This record gives sequence, C-alpha cells and structure tokens, in this order.
Amino acid sequence: MIDVLYCLWLRQIRGFLRARGRVISALAQPFLFLIALGLGFAPVFRKAGEGNYFAFLAPGVIGAGILFNAVYSGSDLLWDRQFGFIKETLVAPVPRLWILLGRALGVASVALLQALLVGLLCLIVGNVLPSAGQIGLALLFTLLIALIFAFFGSILGSIMSNAQSFSQIVNFIVTPLFYLSGAVFPLEGQTTFIRALAFCNPLTYGIDGMRGALSGHFIFPPALSLLILTLATVLSASFAQMAFSRIRP
Repeated sequence: MIDVLYCLWLRQIRGFLRARGRVISALAQPFLFLIALGLGFAPVFRKAGEGNYFAFLAPGVIGAGILFNAVYSGSDLLWDRQFGFIKETLVAPVPRLWILLGRALGVASVALLQALLVGLLCLIVGNVLPSAGQIGLALLFTLLIALIFAFFGSILGSIMSNAQSFSQIVNFIVTPLFYLSGAVFPLEGQTTFIRALAFCNPLTYGIDGMRGALSGHFIFPPALSLLILTLATVLSASFAQMAFSRIRP
C-alpha cells in the first residue's frame, strides 16, 4: 500500500515540475497579488494605523496560492478520467481510498512547496523574520489548508464531467472563499454578515493561524483553529471518498 501512495504522490510531483508553465504561473500569481494589492493598499493600511500591510498580506497570499492550485488540481483528475488513466488505476487490487489519498498527498505536497517558495518571497518583501517555532506552526496550518482543498478539488474532479466548465465553476467557488477569509482585509470592524460568512470559511482559520504564528496576533485561539481545520480535513476527505467511489472503471 505504501508503494501505491508513493507512486501516486510522485506522479503529482513530477507532473508539476515538468510543466514549466504551471510552475511559473503558480509562483507568478501570488507574486502579482502581493505587488498589486500590497502597493495599492499599503498606504491606506498605514494611514489607518494598522502597520505593515505587506506583513499582513503575506499569509493571505500564501493561502491564495494553496487554495487556487489545490482546487484546480481537480482538473487533473477530470482529465485522467477522460483519457483512461483512472480506469487503469481502479482495476488494480488496491482500495480506492489509497488511490485518493495518494493523489491528495501529492497535490498537498505541491501546494506546500509553492507555499514555501511564495512564503519566502513574502517574508523578504514584508521584512518579517520569524523564529523556527513560528515557521513550524505556520507550516502546520499550511499543510491542513492544502489537504482540505486537495480533497475538495478531488470532489469536483470526481463529480464533474465537462472539462470546459470546470474553470468557471472553480472560479465561482474559490473567489468568494479567498476574499471572505480575511486574506486581504482585517475581519475586525467588519459587518456581522461579513464576519459570519468568514467564520464559516475554513480558509479563514488557516490564514489567521499562519498570520498569528508569524506575527503573534490571532483572531481565534490557535487550538480552536487547528481543531476546526482538522475536522474540515476529515469532512472533505469523507466527501471526496464518497464522490471518488462513484467513478466507474
């Protein structure tokens, strides 16, 4: 079983590294977020007395990179279904859960690698020098976010059949998740409606955990955020298994 996990994990890693355009876009998109939003809102943020906006924005940019790339990985599953790779995989004497888990771990690893590279850039631009303990806690939140949305991408890749409409559906889902997570603006002082939507978003707890780990300022207690993210991971994995089990070889 470990060999199956390793092979599927390695396939995701190699597929990402061999696609140069995908690597460039995965790194360029968060960089553009950081520059466009950072340069645009930094003066306003500073005048409001909130301090360094680049340091505030860095966890949000990292979370955005994970969100978009992990969810869009569902398109790989969709194409694998259409070109027959999944059929060849499903006829193997291996439980489907292991196949799903191997893919999800590969996607999460790719997202984590992107987060490390983007995070390094963000910390340099934001002039933030965290300790090893802070980095370790931030990586834990990063990993949980990556797993949640890797499984979520697997759900979409399992239930959708039209590759052309996949991008439109994903954009319709992930864009509100990103902007309603506290990634680009503080949640303190927002309306009750906006805060309620943000509190229902698992990405909110991941970004708050990363931001708090690096800055020491948490909106939610870290233990609560870790608990919610762990439950969200289990829930998304369960739904992903249900959707994946309905695929017919």
